[in-house]
Amino acid sequence: MAAPPIQQETAPWLLENGSYKVLTKEARQGHGHSHHGRTAHNMSSSSLRKKSDLTLVSKVQCGLLRSFLTNLQEVILGTKLSILFPAIPLAIVANYCNFGRPWIFALSLLALMPLAERVSFLTEQIAYFTGPTVGGLLNATCGNATELIIAIFALCQNKIDVVKYSLLGSILSNLLLVLGTSLFCGGLGTLGKQQKYDRRQADVNMLLLFLGLLCQLLPLLFRVAGGYTTVTTVAALQLSRASSIVMLVAYVVYIVFQLWTHRQLFEADEEAGEGQEEETPVIGFWSGFVWLVGMTIVIALLSEYVVATIEDASNSWGLSVSFISIILLPIVGNAAEHAGAIIFAFKDKLDISLGVALGSSCQISMFVVSSFNNLIDLWSW
Repeated sequence: MAAPPIQQETAPWLLENGSYKVLTKEARQGHGHSHHGRTAHNMSSSSLRKKSDLTLVSKVQCGLLRSFLTNLQEVILGTKLSILFPAIPLAIVANYCNFGRPWIFALSLLALMPLAERVSFLTEQIAYFTGPTVGGLLNATCGNATELIIAIFALCQNKIDVVKYSLLGSILSNLLLVLGTSLFCGGLGTLGKQQKYDRRQADVNMLLLFLGLLCQLLPLLFRVAGGYTTVTTVAALQLSRASSIVMLVAYVVYIVFQLWTHRQLFEADEEAGEGQEEETPVIGFWSGFVWLVGMTIVIALLSEYVVATIEDASNSWGLSVSFISIILLPIVGNAAEHAGAIIFAFKDKLDISLGVALGSSCQISMFVVSSFNNLIDLWSW
């Protein structure tokens, strides 16, 4: 693999100040994506979407009913994971009918997979109306909504270990499982030629991950070096708080860098998503917003089931809570994006795979971990 130098392309042309000017690839992205820039996360999730057949729905006479059925078909049936949607009512019924708690855990995990992909779809639909900046902020907030909600419920139930394990597992699954599998599959899919990627985006994400690593290591090294005394513990706690603030500030700066100052570096190339990109929104703004709120509520409900039954599933399956939290929960929460990253790596679209793996890791390590450090501190206090 190699990061190629930026080459200027000879088309298309832009009329500027009465004269023609050659547009580079970055300039074309800046002009051509001014309305709706798709990130690697959007492109990755779109690999599991399918086009809905609205022939029957279009024959419905009532306009309101036709609109509702169209939204229902686009949101529920517009994904290859729609076969897992029946797990949602089954998990709810299993909970209220007092079925085996391991069954509730398993059904809730299965139900979270299509919901996580649909949240990505809905944020992209809303971005068509709000523009790429607000859409990017929404995607940055909802990109790891499943892991975030699970961690919140685990914290509310005082299961601090589940919080730590699930967040650590999210980082490890992105950096090791997803990135490693993508590079391996990309190598198999491009035998005999060299894979290329944009080094600038990878450098930004790797440096941000390195900063997060330093901020997490400093309090630990300080406490180990000074001994486990009361004075050292208090000082290490203060250093941990300061490190969390630095991580939050760095993440805010990263968002500004990604969405305003250097947006073209993080937008997926149109050619990479050829045959995948939807030119126009398929549902309205308010419909997308209502669906997004509704699915977030369902994710919260299922996340509560997962956290409440994780110990029972651990005892029944003979697996430790740490293994389930580190391995199973992150894979389920981002299954659609992970599968999409591997698919695009096969197609020699390594930028999208790197954007998914490194971008998700940055969001978890810099934003979510630092936020929960402060929340756990307040919870304990």
